[in-house]
Amino acid sequence: MIFSPSLDAVFRGSSLSLEQRIETVARCGYRAFEIWGWSEQTVQTIVLAKERHDLTLASMCTRMVSLVDPAQRGAYIAGLRESIAAARTLGCRFLITQTGNELSGVPRERQRQTMIEGLEMCAPYLEEAGVTLIVEPLNTKVNHPGHYLVHAAEAFEVAAAVDSPHVKVVYDIYHQQISEGDLIPTIRAGIGHIAYFHAADHPGRNEPGTGEIHYPNVLEAIRQTGYTGYVGLEYFPLGDPEASLLAVKGELCARFETANG
Repeated sequence: MIFSPSLDAVFRGSSLSLEQRIETVARCGYRAFEIWGWSEQTVQTIVLAKERHDLTLASMCTRMVSLVDPAQRGAYIAGLRESIAAARTLGCRFLITQTGNELSGVPRERQRQTMIEGLEMCAPYLEEAGVTLIVEPLNTKVNHPGHYLVHAAEAFEVAAAVDSPHVKVVYDIYHQQISEGDLIPTIRAGIGHIAYFHAADHPGRNEPGTGEIHYPNVLEAIRQTGYTGYVGLEYFPLGDPEASLLAVKGELCARFETANG
């Protein structure tokens, strides 16, 4: 596994610039980082900073447009193509997407089919670029009321229906603990559809080890599946970000890191 701190989550509220955040991640011994949104300005900054510090941009989000609303499909695909172009410039292999909120008065099955059809249309662009789009279920209880995709099983079904190696699922351990628990059996059953993980503890979305999730057991179960990809550290530190990253690195990440991902 390769652990990738989220510059937006870990440094939330920090006065550090984007370049300084990347420098801090490198100083703490990480090999990758991730961001939420991107712009032309962030692309230019990241290209220079990641090369200077020999880091990889593990993931970033595509444009946030609904996948379950057929009226927005054109805007979604246009935003995805822009994001793919940025990802190629940045050497970023994973684009994260949410689904948008559930549409009132529209059967869930129809919304799911709209999402599948839209993702099928995206697949050729992703395959040509060598970029993987990872669909993220989110919890509606604490953070994202109204979001369409909540449960991992449905996310796996969507990925299976699209049937592209470039459309997979990001399994956010924090969100899924809130939504349904049953983490390890679900991960084992769905690992063929999972291309990325996110980690934070619950309650509070703070550092792993501060809440109810037993991360050593969860990460060991992930390792036993043969997974060697990214685990995004998308948490809000209880104290200083750099001190937190160093502590998480030494107390948890070092036990599960792999040389290559």
